[in-house]
Amino acid sequence: MLRRLYDWTIEKSAHPHATWWLALVAFVEASFFPVPPHPLLGLMCLAEPKKAIRFALIATLASVAGGLLGYAIGWGLYDTIGKDLIRWLGLSASFPQAACYLREYGVEILIVKGATPIPFKLLTITAGFIHMALVPFILASLVSRSISFMIVGVLFRVFGASIKRFIDKYLGLVTIAFVAAVVLGFLALTFLGGGDKATSEKCAHVTSVENA
Repeated sequence: MLRRLYDWTIEKSAHPHATWWLALVAFVEASFFPVPPHPLLGLMCLAEPKKAIRFALIATLASVAGGLLGYAIGWGLYDTIGKDLIRWLGLSASFPQAACYLREYGVEILIVKGATPIPFKLLTITAGFIHMALVPFILASLVSRSISFMIVGVLFRVFGASIKRFIDKYLGLVTIAFVAAVVLGFLALTFLGGGDKATSEKCAHVTSVENA
């Protein structure tokens, strides 16, 4: 299924309304879609490098808007939709840790996320679940998503063809690495977020949201 979703996403880069598809993928990825918009963004930037900043801005704003949907799911629909969604995405084990980190670090984790491989949808749903203040959540999301998409846009402009070939050939391995990167992303917060050792150890060993 992942391969079909990936291929479907890539096909949209050649669509006459590719910018709208980019916005849609960025929106849904921030709340429930498993395929990130970065490959689509990269191909669009590769095809029209002069519009790279525009594309990155569209992806950023759409992702932040989608993050609000993820926030709403966590805030009011976790028991009816959110829990099953987290399980479907394979993030059940990471969810309690995310709740712990967000409670301890607040907006820092959202900003730092731009430099780590933590899935944004995990943080948006979790932020709603712990009832993080909405305005700081939006501002931190803007910073984080800007970092993420601008970096990818530059990388694809410089290395675009080789990066796409790698993803096409090794999608399965990339997926496995992505799951492993979730754990590594939390460890990265210790160094990038300035957190103390005790807090990091506490969150790393949390196994349920009740103890987060």
